[in-house]
Amino acid sequence: MKKICVVTGTRAEYGLLFPVIKGISDDNELVLQLIVTGMHLSEEFGNTYKQIEEDGFKIDKKIKLPLSSDSSIGISESIGLGHISFAETFQELKPDILLILGDRTEIFAAASAALIANIPIAHLHGGETTEGAYDEAIRHSITKMSHLHFVAAEVYKNRVIQLGENPKMVFNFGAIGIENIKNLELLSKKELEASLGITFKKNIFLITFHPVTLEKQTSENQINELFSALDKYRDTSFIITKPNSDKNSRIIIKLIDEYVKKTANAHSFRSLNQLRYLSAIKYADLVIGNSSSGIIEAPSFNIPTINIGDRQKGRLMSKSIINCSPEKNDLVNAINIGLSASFNDSIKNLQSPFGTGNVSKQIIEVLRKTDLTNILKKSFFDLKK
Repeated sequence: MKKICVVTGTRAEYGLLFPVIKGISDDNELVLQLIVTGMHLSEEFGNTYKQIEEDGFKIDKKIKLPLSSDSSIGISESIGLGHISFAETFQELKPDILLILGDRTEIFAAASAALIANIPIAHLHGGETTEGAYDEAIRHSITKMSHLHFVAAEVYKNRVIQLGENPKMVFNFGAIGIENIKNLELLSKKELEASLGITFKKNIFLITFHPVTLEKQTSENQINELFSALDKYRDTSFIITKPNSDKNSRIIIKLIDEYVKKTANAHSFRSLNQLRYLSAIKYADLVIGNSSSGIIEAPSFNIPTINIGDRQKGRLMSKSIINCSPEKNDLVNAINIGLSASFNDSIKNLQSPFGTGNVSKQIIEVLRKTDLTNILKKSFFDLKK
């Protein structure tokens, strides 16, 4: 029996990984080991580990990390402590392979500890670029530490290979988030209203704004510019999801709280969970912010995305995405374009560039069949000139 150890640190990460976690749990040839860390174990961010337990999964280990500081020093200390805790946990659980997604700092700590412990790594969503955030460097670093790669698009497969990874170990099954969209029975509009405690106005904007971690102290100005733009849209419900525990995230959370307090049509949430979040995209007129969900998930609903600033710069983008600067006038112009009938008509038959679903079964099949005996020693794959 092959032991697959899955690490999740955020609500969004768990939502994406859910079909893979469930598939491994149900597989007769695999054993699921589940490590929960990061924001899942924080009261400030909703203690979302409880959702995992409510879904019926046994958590093998909870690794609590300090999240009280969003400074660069605080984040670095959290990575260091995470590396120690993951090393101890891997010694205890002795997994056959580690399965991780994305580019967060706690995932970097898990990957580096697994590398030193001679544990093979399978990585989801490698090869992507986000030029405005240090996530990019973390993501590519995890790629070089990993042995199996499950990417979301062909351009990302080519980039992982460009980084020297063996093409035979790089698989493009599409984005796992598309599978959730296809398979989840989303809430009706009335069910979503009841769940959120909101009576929706004429329009709905779903808003998620994260700090741009490679910029210095821009978060406060950028979120205030966004709020100034939103003030022009009174007959609209603003569903605002709070950012993750990234560097400089707390000033954004503070300003969101202040804005919601004085703005009757604005509503904020620490965690919507995957079902409510995808349901909110379905009924939204616009997805606004700088989150990857606006780039990957929203196009599958044929919903316009207003992508703000440089955080997601470099990602593969569909025609439903309107890029704009974090300045009030540019934001208003982009929002008006996104609301226009002509723009919505132009994207109503759009096909997502991130696949059509059925990702988890293919990932699990690769995990089940891959011989891990000699997988650790990698040769650098040079591109032919």
